[in-house]
Amino acid sequence: MPSAGQDLPHGIPDADNARRPCLHLWAREAFTGLELLHAHASRRRLAQLPTGDGHPVLVLPGFLAGATSTSFLRNFLKSQNYWAYDWGQGRNLGVREGLRGRLDRRLDEIHAKHGEKISVIGWSAGGIYAREIARSHPDLIRSVITMGTPMRGNPKATSAWLPYSLLNRGRHAVDPTSEIHASRAEPLPVPTTCIYSKNDGIVAWELCTSLPAPTTENVEVTCTHLGFGHDVATLRIVADRLAQPADDWEPFRTSSPRGMP
Repeated sequence: MPSAGQDLPHGIPDADNARRPCLHLWAREAFTGLELLHAHASRRRLAQLPTGDGHPVLVLPGFLAGATSTSFLRNFLKSQNYWAYDWGQGRNLGVREGLRGRLDRRLDEIHAKHGEKISVIGWSAGGIYAREIARSHPDLIRSVITMGTPMRGNPKATSAWLPYSLLNRGRHAVDPTSEIHASRAEPLPVPTTCIYSKNDGIVAWELCTSLPAPTTENVEVTCTHLGFGHDVATLRIVADRLAQPADDWEPFRTSSPRGMP
């Protein structure tokens, strides 16, 4: 695996030497309210995006966020003919003892109810969990979409590093080792779309890109970190990726894929 930015594949940014987003980008996160207003004003346009085949989609929130933060995204998914589920773990407070088992049971419950593979969407730190349950249960996962997820590189290149470190100390926390960080950076065995933004004021965008694999892609948008769940361009990508037929993956095309407006 490439280390410290050495021998990276062409086009893959150096995440090991990435730096925390600058103050200017952090301040721009305040504009996420405008992104939400734009999404509400674009409901007719969003309604024209590809609809799905009714398969289940599990949505995982970011650090310190809960079900409320993903409600717009889940409502959008429901309007596009998907069964959309919250992760069912309340507020995301970081890696906790027993969390992995609870997520496994959540996955089993959804699969037992529908009898088909599940797509998983993870926002920010939620994408780390999304990737790991897909890595452990590829037979249950149809696809994974991450949005602003720090999956590799310098873990301190995020504005959330200090609160995350303070909150994830003590007997309830699980301290990721260097081996765990390395394994998280490995591409998944299922179709994966990693959405990132160079306007991200929370997580360095380089961290949100994956190393290459046959069915893995990195797709750029221009929203804030807090706007991923309701950014129109991001929702366009999500709709296109989920609407793909099972076992018929193709890379995302920026120019009107699948007849989108």
